[in-house]
Amino acid sequence: MKIFTAAQVRHIDAFTIEKEPISSVDLMERAATRLAGWYVRHYHTDRRVVVVAGPGNNGGDALAMARMLAERQFRVDCYILEAGKLSPDCILNRKRLMEQGLVKLKVINDAGSLPEINGEDVVVDGIFGSGLSRKASGLPGKVIRHINANALRVIAIDIPSGLFGEDNSGNDYKAVIRADHTLTFQFPFLSFFFDMNDPFVGNWRVQDIKLHPEAIGEIETPYRTLEREEVKKLLPERGRFAHKGTFGHALVISGCYGMMGAALLSGEACLRSGTGLVTLHIPRFGYQIIQTGFPEAIVSLDQSDILFSEPPELDPYTAIGIGPGLGCKQNSGKGLKKLLEIARVPLVIDADALNILSTHPEWYANLPEGTILTPHPKEFDRLAGKCEDSYQRHLKQREFASRYGVIVVLKGAYTGIAAPDGRYWFNTTGNPGMATGGSGDVLTGLITGLLARGLDPLWAALAGVFVHGLAGDCAAVRFGQEAMIAGDMIRSLGEAFREVG
Repeated sequence: MKIFTAAQVRHIDAFTIEKEPISSVDLMERAATRLAGWYVRHYHTDRRVVVVAGPGNNGGDALAMARMLAERQFRVDCYILEAGKLSPDCILNRKRLMEQGLVKLKVINDAGSLPEINGEDVVVDGIFGSGLSRKASGLPGKVIRHINANALRVIAIDIPSGLFGEDNSGNDYKAVIRADHTLTFQFPFLSFFFDMNDPFVGNWRVQDIKLHPEAIGEIETPYRTLEREEVKKLLPERGRFAHKGTFGHALVISGCYGMMGAALLSGEACLRSGTGLVTLHIPRFGYQIIQTGFPEAIVSLDQSDILFSEPPELDPYTAIGIGPGLGCKQNSGKGLKKLLEIARVPLVIDADALNILSTHPEWYANLPEGTILTPHPKEFDRLAGKCEDSYQRHLKQREFASRYGVIVVLKGAYTGIAAPDGRYWFNTTGNPGMATGGSGDVLTGLITGLLARGLDPLWAALAGVFVHGLAGDCAAVRFGQEAMIAGDMIRSLGEAFREVG
């Protein structure tokens, strides 16, 4: 699914109105029908609905929704905010609501006329839409603060009032609606994917209002959500006469004294990616651990007993992953530097390998083409410099990927994948239960294995991230989010691959 800016969405709306053709008020009626339908499926008539409408088209959506809920026997009180001239469609929907005669319609024109909100009420926020270009202040700001202070259940129409569609740096979050649910039209907004906005967006759902497919297809945007059908096309079929040599040979450099579990996790995840062979390069003392815990692995022993110090001969390998449990000792830094100098196949760099790399920015230019970096936010800040918030971090991520010709997988609730050419994907699988030690090691092994199979580096990153999250979702069903561990994700990879199809 494409993700557009607020300005692009307005253009798509206008294109739909012209080309379908449909009047703007009828398109609003279509949107309100979806809103009311969602509400009826989730709430009973025993709760009063408090609808707060602004002067623009977002307010028109709210007024139309209020009328439709009243037709379905819901108790609805509606407040309309006097904050500028009403849009024509808002005026028309106010007229329709008054003619219906089933809803109490009150005007908010000062601090003494703020909505009366009780603990059992459901508040519908239709104050401002995505066209807002400055911080909410004055009377609208007071209304937003009043709702946040008194409402226990809030549903935002299209976008929480006060929130911008893209960059919220410098926004006044005290004047942004805290929604439990946001019902957005056709596409999510970019701001929905960043952690500082989550308390305001809540659970968001896309409502399909049949905007014109021609405009959706033609308008360019670098942003997309990563979906199952796209990933399905990336994974090659396994031929009947294939053998282990057909699916590549992965090298995973991992582990140090006290961290051999990371080598086990990344190695097994690598082999469960479908690659043919996996070699684990480990410190000498870890030999028995790996041979006992992961008998399918080939073991390559470092010259050091306790850490990684030098890569092995690289000729047999079709992809290399490095970093899980590696440690950050000086000798490991020398080994990483040598690997960057001699590697001729794609790399996946994670964890301590990233931390070592971040102390040597002069090495960035030597990263082989197709390299995949998989940092979490703090690791990325070490690489690229401290970021004020997650939106600014994502901009730096895109710039870093472009400057150094690498793929940057920034891990999080909506893991973001930045390609060197500027394209960007947000992942749609995964859950909070994956916030557990070893989860990133599983991802590193999985992407490395897909690379070894011969997938293009960008494809391997996209497929690996999606399948990893899906395995986490499968594990959460079996074990629960509280109790699941990284090994549960590995055990769920087969189910995840089947679900992708």
